[in-house]
Amino acid sequence: MLKIFRLQFLFCLLALAACKQNKPNLPAERVREFANVLYNRELYKQAIAEYERYLHDYPLNETEQANISYTIGNIYLDRLRDAESALAYYLRVKELYPKSELVDDAGRRVVECLERLQRSADAQQALEESTFLDTSQVTKKRPGEVIAKIGDREITTGDLEFEMKNLPPYMQAQIRDRSKKLEFLQQYVATELLYNTAKRKGLENNQEVIDAAFQAKKNFVVQKFLQEEIGQNINFEPSDIELYYRANLSRYAKADSSGQAQPPSFEEVRNQVTQDYVREKQQEAYAKLVERMMRAESAVIYSDKVN
Repeated sequence: MLKIFRLQFLFCLLALAACKQNKPNLPAERVREFANVLYNRELYKQAIAEYERYLHDYPLNETEQANISYTIGNIYLDRLRDAESALAYYLRVKELYPKSELVDDAGRRVVECLERLQRSADAQQALEESTFLDTSQVTKKRPGEVIAKIGDREITTGDLEFEMKNLPPYMQAQIRDRSKKLEFLQQYVATELLYNTAKRKGLENNQEVIDAAFQAKKNFVVQKFLQEEIGQNINFEPSDIELYYRANLSRYAKADSSGQAQPPSFEEVRNQVTQDYVREKQQEAYAKLVERMMRAESAVIYSDKVN
């Protein structure tokens, strides 16, 4: 009997120790604020991890749980372009917190996620199930000051910065002053308005649009694959660039005032020579990659039959 009592006592001690070990050692407000900081610093994956920690480790009421779930969904969809993960969190809001003021917004975003995942039948069903009632109190989805609105949708400085950072570097360099940013914002709003109108007309289901979207996606996937297979695997030494320059002096020679072709110094054209060298190596790597794949998949081109 004494042994049983001692065992029960030991189990109680272990249970208490486990409870203490699992108890969060930071105030909930501090964890959420840290998640906000990570979000504002564009550390989106790390922000999600902290929001999830806040959601799972602290005794939050249902309103706060819905808000955090919705915020995580927005990060996945708007920032990480991960529609599948976002869909899970929007469904969480709809199914677990049906009294939340965010349910209708979550429903709209469910439809958006399904459309991005090319699940048109599911999107149509979700659209029919949604009440599409407006909500007056919605947790702010993005950081920054509101600089434009499209109906009830707010566009913030955070949105503007995010969209500009998605542009190629040469385009980013062209929109650094206020007037260019304003011009970009106006074009962004105009594009969103035109897209919304086109969607209402059902042009998303136009066969030409579907075919073009498929082709664009295929081209982008190929480019992404080539970046991973070729773009990051071009290794060279500084001496290789100089040897390439010497072997191609005539390419960089320019006529002087007397009409004589004079090659510039290596330092003058170092950047151009580097770009040419890397481009040539990439083309060689591309040719080898395609040749290897054609052998692996028994691909044949009957050139004599092409008129």
